[in-house]
Amino acid sequence: MASDPYTWTRIAPAGAPLAEEGQVLEVALPSRRICLARWEGRLYAFAHKCPHAGGFFSEGRLDARGNVICPVHRYAYNIRNGYNSSGEGYHLVTYPVEQREDGVYVGFRRSGFLNIFKG
Repeated sequence: MASDPYTWTRIAPAGAPLAEEGQVLEVALPSRRICLARWEGRLYAFAHKCPHAGGFFSEGRLDARGNVICPVHRYAYNIRNGYNSSGEGYHLVTYPVEQREDGVYVGFRRSGFLNIFKG
């Protein structure tokens, strides 16, 4: 059985109010900041800064198609897969979200960097 490629971090207890429909908010975790957005009833997690010029997505907005819009240059990114839908060629880091019995969790990819030195 393959191991889970993610380290899961609980970002809110069960029932805690999180992003409202169409809202983008920033969440400060011990090791990083991320953004959350609720689109069509589902919660999405992604990097808090634009990969182009570092604009804060919490100061941006979601458009009618569920793209987060950077407040600096208006670049648009699909919150489901990170695709740069305005065509500039950048990619937004996205994170999986799970609603569990005890709260909401976000998955951060495990680093395999140190594994190359084993052997």
